[in-house]
Amino acid sequence: MSQGNGSGRFRSSASYGKLDRDGFIHRSWMKSQGLPDDVFDGRPVIGICNTWSEITPCNAGLRDIAEHVKRGVWEAGGLPLEFPAMSLGETQMRPTAMLFRNLLAMDVEESIRGNPIDGVVLLGGCDKTTPGQMMGAASVDLPTIVISSGPMLNGKFRGKDIGSGTDVWKFSEAVRAGEMTLPDFMSAESGMSRSPGTCMTMGTASTMASIVEAMGMSLPYNATIPAVDARRAAMSHETGRAIVRMVHDGRTMSQVCTRAAFENALRVHAAIGGSTNAVIHLLALAGRLGVELSLEDFDHLSRDVPLLVDLQPSGRFLMEDLHYAGGVPAVMKQLQPLLDPTALTVTGAPIGAQYEKAEVYNGEVIRGVENPVKPDSGIWVLRGNLAPGGAVMKPSAASPELLTHRGKAVVFETIEDFKARIDDPALDVDASSILVLKGCGPKGYPGMPEVGNMPLPTKLLEQGVKDMVRISDARMSGTAFGTVILHVSPEAEAGGPLAVVRTGDEIQLDGPARSLNLLISDEDMAARLVVWRANPPPPKATRGYAKLYIDHVLGADKGADLDFLVGSSGSVVTRESH
Repeated sequence: MSQGNGSGRFRSSASYGKLDRDGFIHRSWMKSQGLPDDVFDGRPVIGICNTWSEITPCNAGLRDIAEHVKRGVWEAGGLPLEFPAMSLGETQMRPTAMLFRNLLAMDVEESIRGNPIDGVVLLGGCDKTTPGQMMGAASVDLPTIVISSGPMLNGKFRGKDIGSGTDVWKFSEAVRAGEMTLPDFMSAESGMSRSPGTCMTMGTASTMASIVEAMGMSLPYNATIPAVDARRAAMSHETGRAIVRMVHDGRTMSQVCTRAAFENALRVHAAIGGSTNAVIHLLALAGRLGVELSLEDFDHLSRDVPLLVDLQPSGRFLMEDLHYAGGVPAVMKQLQPLLDPTALTVTGAPIGAQYEKAEVYNGEVIRGVENPVKPDSGIWVLRGNLAPGGAVMKPSAASPELLTHRGKAVVFETIEDFKARIDDPALDVDASSILVLKGCGPKGYPGMPEVGNMPLPTKLLEQGVKDMVRISDARMSGTAFGTVILHVSPEAEAGGPLAVVRTGDEIQLDGPARSLNLLISDEDMAARLVVWRANPPPPKATRGYAKLYIDHVLGADKGADLDFLVGSSGSVVTRESH
């Protein structure tokens, strides 16, 4: 064997290249799978990190995708080895998939570091799988490339397109308002999800796939090729070739995920009307990579970016339409003056080469900056005495008339309290009220669920009210809409000012000025917090991962990573297993 001393050019040579007892052990057990001698003779070993699961519908097509990646790896002279990672089904996991994003990141990090691989292909898609995988891979920093599972086909109902998530919320509210019958609501269910793949709205899954592409961490059109389109299989084949080239070139994840890449991604995120969840995920990813990124960056970098993509929940169309209109490269072409074209991609080419020849094939779906869908996009970061650590809102999904608003709080201490009282006819609430939900932050739930887009009271829906200001320390689905203020930091469970808001208190929102304030005196605020701290809530967990999470999770403004996971441990492992 040419690498007999284990000092070959690849990381895997330390396991597969030695002519001793350890080398024997590593190679011989692998040969039980029918691998011939020469595959261990100096080939780069490519790990395929697969979050395929039948309990994660978004990722149910990734078993087939893995086979196409393997073809490309073999063809380029590599050895593909597939391994599983925890799969987080957004629609299935309780109490919330976000509780386990950091656990997935730990799983991925240790699987990559502990195994003799030289590069990794991350197969994900559902909301938390992509950021969790990227966080874990970033802390090892091998050559890394991402393939998303792709969006499902457009939903269909009575001859019209319907969007996953977005139309669920709309139909549900219509039923509660008496505008849609329950049988009609149920009949829409089977037409909503017509194929494997992620939500075909611009929810968190599509947002993260678009960000991955904008950062240069995938091949072009990764975000938009429908999951069942043969072109996704072809792209996966080419990705297998590309990861082998990355290993030969020594191009690691940190060389691609630079500050310039993050800035490009934040501007694309604004133009597509991306999910608010991307804020938390990108802050956490930047923390793993040592890239300086702040909450304010999301606001500042998007202020000169209008909404260009007319896609649900901020617009009309769906991901399938975005692909046919030109995909993310066409969006980036429209943003060309605002982007850094020199940022490196996984192919070794600058990101500018990925969009310089892109065209827009449907000007209704992808607009130009001179004719945007809406002038306001991106993320607004609010601060004030109610959110000293910041809060976020998505102006493109909000009602313009509510972006500046003053109203009296209707407070719900827990999600159970909210569900018990929101439809009570005796609830003292009107259209000018502000709904406030506590106890749904990272520590408080635990895990920070997507409940921030609180359903409106039935009695107001029946009066024709369609939107209200809502404030919480929770998240909301990227498919959701409304004038919703999220991620209030510090969260209530950590003793933030949100914890002491009372029903009847007045709250002032000034979105254009980026302020959110509880209209009480500083002295009153301080006195209330003293009382709260004297009687903090009991612990939400006493054992297992949930306790570890609660004890160590950072606030939403820091990405909600675990404090001891920020940063990198690298890829070097010096001790053998035998």
